[in-house]
Amino acid sequence: MSSHSHQNLHSRLTTGGLLISLGIIYGDIGTSPLYVMKAILGDYTISRDIVLGGISCIFWTLTLQTTLKYVIITLNADNHGEGGIFALFALVKKTKIKWLIIPAIIGGSALLADGIITPPISVSSAIEGLQVFNPKINTVPIVIGILVGLFTIQQFGSKIVGKFFSPIMLVWFTMLGVLGTLQIITDASVFRAINPYYGYKLLQVHPEGYFVLGAVFLCTTGAEALYSDMGHCGRKNIRISWIFVKLMLLLNYFGQGAYLINHEGKTLSEIGGNVKNPFYLIMADWFMPVGIVIATMAAVIASQALISGSFTLINEAMRLNFWPKVKIKYPTELKGQLYIPSINWLLLLGCIGVVLYFEESGNMEHAYGLAIILCMIMTTLLLNFYLIMRRVKLYLIVPLITVYLTIEFSFLYANITKFMHGGFVTLIIASILIGIMATWYMAKQISKNYTKNVKIDDYKKVLAELSVDLSIPKYATHLVYMTNSNKIDEIEEKVMYSILQKRPKRADLYWFIHVNVLNEPYRKEYRVTEIIQDDIYRVDFYLGFREPTKINLMFKQVIKDMVERGEVDITSRYTSLNKNHIIGDFKFVLSERFISNDSLITFFEKVVMNAYFILKKLSLSEQKGFGLDNSSVKVGQCPTVFHAPENIEMKRIK
Repeated sequence: MSSHSHQNLHSRLTTGGLLISLGIIYGDIGTSPLYVMKAILGDYTISRDIVLGGISCIFWTLTLQTTLKYVIITLNADNHGEGGIFALFALVKKTKIKWLIIPAIIGGSALLADGIITPPISVSSAIEGLQVFNPKINTVPIVIGILVGLFTIQQFGSKIVGKFFSPIMLVWFTMLGVLGTLQIITDASVFRAINPYYGYKLLQVHPEGYFVLGAVFLCTTGAEALYSDMGHCGRKNIRISWIFVKLMLLLNYFGQGAYLINHEGKTLSEIGGNVKNPFYLIMADWFMPVGIVIATMAAVIASQALISGSFTLINEAMRLNFWPKVKIKYPTELKGQLYIPSINWLLLLGCIGVVLYFEESGNMEHAYGLAIILCMIMTTLLLNFYLIMRRVKLYLIVPLITVYLTIEFSFLYANITKFMHGGFVTLIIASILIGIMATWYMAKQISKNYTKNVKIDDYKKVLAELSVDLSIPKYATHLVYMTNSNKIDEIEEKVMYSILQKRPKRADLYWFIHVNVLNEPYRKEYRVTEIIQDDIYRVDFYLGFREPTKINLMFKQVIKDMVERGEVDITSRYTSLNKNHIIGDFKFVLSERFISNDSLITFFEKVVMNAYFILKKLSLSEQKGFGLDNSSVKVGQCPTVFHAPENIEMKRIK
């Protein structure tokens, strides 16, 4: 299958892509009209200044934060078609500025933590709408049931999920626009809110003052997930579909504003009784049951952006050595549309825990938004260096970054009040994730600094002699090692340790295998390097990202091809077996590393490495990762020595 026909989705603009983006990307940000104006007004008396100020803040937040920063600027920073803060870090790390890893890890962890709180609050707020019909209904079991169903369908891929969700979201956004337009007709003066002066005035007249920005911020919480989901839908599809989405959102917000201005001097309770939400108040009574059903379905779908974005983040994290190796599935032919089973079920468990702890969406609101604003700040810091790399003029970068850091730190300060009321939950989750990422990264760096590669040429003679040394029992006819060395003429020292030092492993032929995973979906190629004829060979596989890594089967095919070409003799060298043309056995050897007692490392380094080895045991094993057969694999122990002393001073006594 041609790789050209499976080019990255971000390079194409299609009707299907536009519709799928509605079902995947905009669930979170698209359902914000359900709660933003309600959160701004609270139980306070409605006034024209508060309404116009709230609408003004929403308009400029969606324009500056979502549209300009993310849709126009940040979406340009893609890594092979994939987005997210880790993709951005992968681009800016070329600057060799080491401290940039800090905002990358903090931002990624914060977004993942937000992915645990967003599905529960979205589904809970939607299901609680049913209390209009039955005030005593227990929503917790219903919410958990929906979450289980939502996470279960993720295995079918974001393309299938998007096709299922997109018609609902298309109806939802259309409904938003129609409902808002009907109210704007009654009072078009609400368009005065476009003047940013009213947003400034809101901070002066609102009873909560500056901290009302914590409620305003809820209108853009899905912006970071929008960037992370770029690989699922594509940059062009996101940008074009956002025009429609933003228009519908603004029409609804302005419509709510027009309705509220006509009820100045009253509270939401006085206007609607049990219905204290301006979103539902602008509906006709006959339409309200239909509206609640559509809103419920849309709010459930709101979880999808964070779920699919989490898959992308973990995938990028593994590439950057921030996360343990886990199994990745590609349900479709597009690389960005991936599914990670372990992360999917861990997110589900986290979501269920949040539902059981908070029970109601009103309680969850206190934990919502604090983590995601941290992620946005970290993205802005990395974006600064990306723009520098792209040689954007400093007179454009400095004011741009200054404006966004000012906006985002303002939102952060306004959200600080949420910490003691539930915000600590997401921050604790984020801290745990930061610990995992930092541990994995630091351990990889420590190991890399002391992983020594040696020249194969230096060992050609001893391996050739070992192969015919009858004083040593034969370990296998064909002995196969996996290597991470990209250089054909080098091999890890631990491989030679395994062959020569721990227990000499005599074999007729030695094979070294290296796997290169490519960015294109379908490709299966290999290269064979003959180091010593009939003694030592190296095989390099070049596999597309959708090709299953079944080294056991592919290596057998390589051997078959080489035999047919007369390049190698795989017949057993035992006299009796050779005479009868019996093929020798193949044995794969994988090395598990441990800290040697000879290591001289600090207490902190030892803690990091011990934690790393614990995480490694919980991650996908190399055996499963390479698709090796249990019957042909031997896992050995290999010591890792850090700072081994070259000389030990001792005094000899008589």
